[in-house]
Amino acid sequence: MSSHCAHDAPFAPAAPTFIAQEWGAYTPEDHLVWSTLYERRMATLGETGSRVFLEGADTIGLGRELVPDLRDVNARLARRTGWNAIPVSGFLPAPEFFACLAQRRFPTTVTVRPMAQLDYLPEPDIFHDVFGHVPLHADPVFADFLQRFGQLAARAQTEEDVTRMARLFWFTVEFGLVREDGRTKVYGSGLISSAGDAANALGPKCERRPFELSAVLDQPFRIDQFQDVLFELRDFGQLFSAVDEYAARG
Repeated sequence: MSSHCAHDAPFAPAAPTFIAQEWGAYTPEDHLVWSTLYERRMATLGETGSRVFLEGADTIGLGRELVPDLRDVNARLARRTGWNAIPVSGFLPAPEFFACLAQRRFPTTVTVRPMAQLDYLPEPDIFHDVFGHVPLHADPVFADFLQRFGQLAARAQTEEDVTRMARLFWFTVEFGLVREDGRTKVYGSGLISSAGDAANALGPKCERRPFELSAVLDQPFRIDQFQDVLFELRDFGQLFSAVDEYAARG
């Protein structure tokens, strides 16, 4: 469902769940991987990315040259919205992941993909997580939505509830689109961090539907292929309205 949450993880990771980012241990290749991916995505995101992402990336100080130091990112982010990116060693069980969101803590992978796997990596890395996710957390409206989502998801009791929350997360936080200045823009982390997914989302093979909560909750998805259906917000205020509507349904 998310880059860090697995409902059916067969066992807990052997390493501690919450870890420290050893920034000084990043190699020259790690920094080169970050720089290469940053340049590739920013070359098109100036046109296709939501201004909320672009402004957020500037707010938290993302740069081209070096892998981000989360101490610097969090110092900027906490002043803005109270969120923090928290390094983790791998996938978290769903309840623990949701509980983090409810506390404005975003579990963040801090490893860097190998140069040989620039274009595709099955598991998350710091580029997907920090470049793809964290800039949105600097926006007050999105920040409030994500915390509220975490609060609701942490209380999910049935498998149906969990499935519906997974779909809401997928079609917003991971693969969300928004209408800005008369154009469709990408903001979900899976689109922000992946050129292929973003091109598909904006291309002729993807059906882009207006965001409507019931439709999103009823829409299944697959994680192993390009998306054939995505949902477009009128504005980010729709996100908070959606979680309020979900809560009101009981």
